[in-house]
Amino acid sequence: MVDDDLWALIEPLLPPWPEGSPGPRPVPDRLCLQGILYVLYQDVAWQLLPLELGFGSGQTCWRRLDRWQKAGVFEQLHRILLTELHASGKLDWTRACVDGSHIRAKKGGASTGPSPVDRRKTGSKHHLICDGRGIPLHVITTAANVNDITQTLNLVDGIPPVGGRPGRPRRRPESVLGDKAYDSRAVRRELQRRRITPVISRKGAPNIKGLGKLRYVVEQTFALLHQFKRLAVRWERRLELHDAFVSLACALICWRRLKRQVA
Repeated sequence: MVDDDLWALIEPLLPPWPEGSPGPRPVPDRLCLQGILYVLYQDVAWQLLPLELGFGSGQTCWRRLDRWQKAGVFEQLHRILLTELHASGKLDWTRACVDGSHIRAKKGGASTGPSPVDRRKTGSKHHLICDGRGIPLHVITTAANVNDITQTLNLVDGIPPVGGRPGRPRRRPESVLGDKAYDSRAVRRELQRRRITPVISRKGAPNIKGLGKLRYVVEQTFALLHQFKRLAVRWERRLELHDAFVSLACALICWRRLKRQVA
């Protein structure tokens, strides 16, 4: 079931159904959202979505997911929840952590490639940046053979402007923490140009003392993200539909954190 408070945030973001459109009365948006969440949590094939649950057919929910992604619904929801977390002082901008995680891509599609950690089977990689408390700020999906370092600046620049407090919206952490996969003079220089302190272990040198204890939150966030079974393995050939699930999952992680803090 969709939480009433969460639905109150989502409903205004949904594009209205075209008036006078032919065909039967559409399945209510809230039921379609529940069907989409069922697929996200349980990783069932669209055609196996149980009709007895009242969510409509898998094709109906799939089309609604596609329509909402094109309207930017899930990215807007994620940004709204980040804003509420920032307004309540629950975002830690003193540091951000970056990392990557491989997943299998069963049906191929855009942004897939041979995985270097899975016997070169077709896969994708989630590149994640989270705040110091493990709240996801931005995720990028690439082919599995894309190096982490190439996405560092894209992750930083992809953080949406987060309001909720007096002054300009916030979108830059004070520092970025990364392991040796992110060691690059060019990246360090560009981060410093953005007034961000790079805290990145250097190749061929001992790891920065205590860095692992600060970076564990990004692994924790990946664990939360991949608890949504639809994201542990990629089934969507179309990248935008996979990213729709990713954005929705990030929003749900933020929602849980917000509800936990309120409680």
